[in-house]
Amino acid sequence: MSNSVTHSSLFGHTARRVLLAALLVGSVVQSGCAVVAVSGFTAGALAISDRRTIGAQTEDQGIEIKAMQHLSQLSSAGNISVTSFNRKVLLSGQAENDKIRREAAGIVSRIENVKMVHNELVVGPKSSLTTRANDAGLTTRIKAMMLDAKDLQANTIKVITENNVAYLMGIVTRAEGDRAAMVASRVSGVRRVVTVFEYVSPDELARIQRALKGESSR
Repeated sequence: MSNSVTHSSLFGHTARRVLLAALLVGSVVQSGCAVVAVSGFTAGALAISDRRTIGAQTEDQGIEIKAMQHLSQLSSAGNISVTSFNRKVLLSGQAENDKIRREAAGIVSRIENVKMVHNELVVGPKSSLTTRANDAGLTTRIKAMMLDAKDLQANTIKVITENNVAYLMGIVTRAEGDRAAMVASRVSGVRRVVTVFEYVSPDELARIQRALKGESSR
C-alpha cells in the first residue's frame, strides 16, 4: 500500500507541475497583442483526462484556427478571443461596434462543425496590454485554485478571463459546475464568473469516461 501511495503522490506532483507549466505558457499567449486570439491549448500529458473525444478536440482546434482566419478579415475587429469546446464556441473580448459584434457571431456560426456560439463580446475599445496581462494572471490563479480543490478535476475545465470576468467551459455535472464557479468567484480580482458549461448527469459522465477509457486503450 505504501508503494501505491508513493506512486500516486509522485504522479500528482508531476501532473501539477505539467499543468502549471501549461498555464504559464497559456498566460504568455493570452497577454499577446493579436487582434484575434485562439485560446485553445493542447498538452499531450493533459489530453488523457480531457472529457472530449479526440475527434472533438481536433475539431475544436480546427474551429479556432478557421475562426481566427475569418475574423481577421473584419475591419477594425477589435480584440476578439475565440474558444471552442466540444464544438461550442465562446467569443469574448471587445468589438468596435455592435455591427462587428453581430458579424463576428454570424461568421463563426457558419464554420463547419460549430454547434453553438456564445457571444460575450463587449462593444468598446480594445483592452490594454496591462489589462490583458492581468487577465492572464487571473486565469493562472483560478486554475491553481481549482488544482488545490480536492473535489474538482481542474484539467477538465477551461478558463478564459477578459477584463476581470472569468468564463468557464467544460463537460461537467451540475455539482462540479457550481463548485468550479464558486472557486473562481473567490479568486481576488475576479469581478464576475460566467459559466458556459455543457452539463451532464453523473450517469452520463460515467458513460463518457468509460468511452474515453476505451478510446485511449485502442
